[in-house]
Amino acid sequence: MKNYFPTRFPAFASRDFRMFYVSQFVSNIGSQMQFVAINWHVYILTHSAFALGLVGFLRFMPILIFSLIGGSVADAHNRKKILFLTQSSLATLSFILAFLTITGNISVTSIYVITVLFAVALSFDMPARQAFIPALVDRKHLANAMSLNSIMFQTASILGPAISGFLIAKTGMGTIYNLNALSFLTVIISLFFINTSGVIQGIPTKISFSSIMEGLAFVKSRTMIWSTMLLDFFSTFFSSATALIPIFAKDILSVGPEGLGFLYAAPAIGAVLAGLLLAHFHTLRKQGPILLSSVFLYGLGTILFGFSHTFLLSLVALSIVGVGDGISTIIRNTIRQLETPDYIRGRMTSINMIFFMGGPQLGDFEAGALASRIGAPISVVVGGVGTLIVVGLITLGIPTLARYDHHKK
Repeated sequence: MKNYFPTRFPAFASRDFRMFYVSQFVSNIGSQMQFVAINWHVYILTHSAFALGLVGFLRFMPILIFSLIGGSVADAHNRKKILFLTQSSLATLSFILAFLTITGNISVTSIYVITVLFAVALSFDMPARQAFIPALVDRKHLANAMSLNSIMFQTASILGPAISGFLIAKTGMGTIYNLNALSFLTVIISLFFINTSGVIQGIPTKISFSSIMEGLAFVKSRTMIWSTMLLDFFSTFFSSATALIPIFAKDILSVGPEGLGFLYAAPAIGAVLAGLLLAHFHTLRKQGPILLSSVFLYGLGTILFGFSHTFLLSLVALSIVGVGDGISTIIRNTIRQLETPDYIRGRMTSINMIFFMGGPQLGDFEAGALASRIGAPISVVVGGVGTLIVVGLITLGIPTLARYDHHKK
């Protein structure tokens, strides 16, 4: 057992990576708890599918506006210092949300405003955080680190919703918002003890319009980067059903807030299994075909969930969704990090944010708007079919991605 983790998961040999990993795990559990609580809170206050979809839209718009600036900042300044500021801002916003809830002054409007401010902070946090991770491990262990990060995130996506569902039923949303605020403090504390400086390798860029354009030009020049971003955006746009899960839990499956937590956790269970499997492969071949197949599986699972009217089958369907999403996420992230030099990594990540957050968030808005007219189940099924069509079009239209095998380069 002494040498098991360094042998099977070599990224854990890095002390700094282990510390950041654990703190991110705690923080992600809190964030997933709050994600579920906000969606449930909005639906209980409004009983509106459109209002639920609007949460996704409001999460995305600040990303669209500020993420390119955030990426430029991450390539111009010490990434560790940026994380201190962004994590402190996120903690403060969660405390405000908790205070408004506990004092009875919460409203849908205040939830929307805090959601927007949260997204603004994330626009600066995520490019710095994603660019910081490769500095914590040896380059040869980067793929392993990406797999472990996916496992960590998806495990948090199991625990967070399950805990959230229990707390919603027993103590209310205010407790959840407070716990999320405290979870950000674990990241702040870890940054004090991590030895990695956060200084950019190479020449830092200046924050300017030209630096943003340089990032866009770089992504445009790398087929494997922009093609995986397109695949990510359109597949999650059509198959995103997370905003509608409160409707399934309350009105279709009748499982209440406890069942809500398990429904949100089910995709993460599948993703964790996928992450554990891929983490054991030190060399993974034919990444392109595997990536496209996994997104196809993601679409099939979404269709099955839309047709399901039983709790158990819905959990199975969402687990299949998670397997497909987990495999594709790991492969996409590894490809992008390997194809990107450190000096431009923040800007690449910020552009990617528009795609990987824009797809599901706009997809939530689209699903909510469509569900308000044709019902949640049909809306989900239509989205799953759309994802299958996207996979077919990209397979035919971008053969470089369909044939991609890093080990033959």
